[in-house]
Amino acid sequence: MAHTQKDKPKLLARIRRLQGQLEGLHRAVEEEKDCDEILHTLAAFRGATNGLMLEVIEGHIRHHVMDHHHDGQEEGRAHNDSAEELIEVLRKYLR
Repeated sequence: MAHTQKDKPKLLARIRRLQGQLEGLHRAVEEEKDCDEILHTLAAFRGATNGLMLEVIEGHIRHHVMDHHHDGQEEGRAHNDSAEELIEVLRKYLR
């Protein structure tokens, strides 16, 4: 079972919170709130996005990179591929 399936309820709860924060941001702009309020909402949204990203990255590392229950060349290649995928995701995310 993939870690995202196992952690699905927790991930979906985080996504629902993100949706609420995004709706709040939309409302703040729509209602022409002060920029400090909009920035505060943006910072909260970014923090929640980072939390979700961290949750998925941690699961990826634990499930795909650190899982040493299997031996053999194919598994080693799979771990390397997973590590490379993670590096690529982090490069894109941290730009």
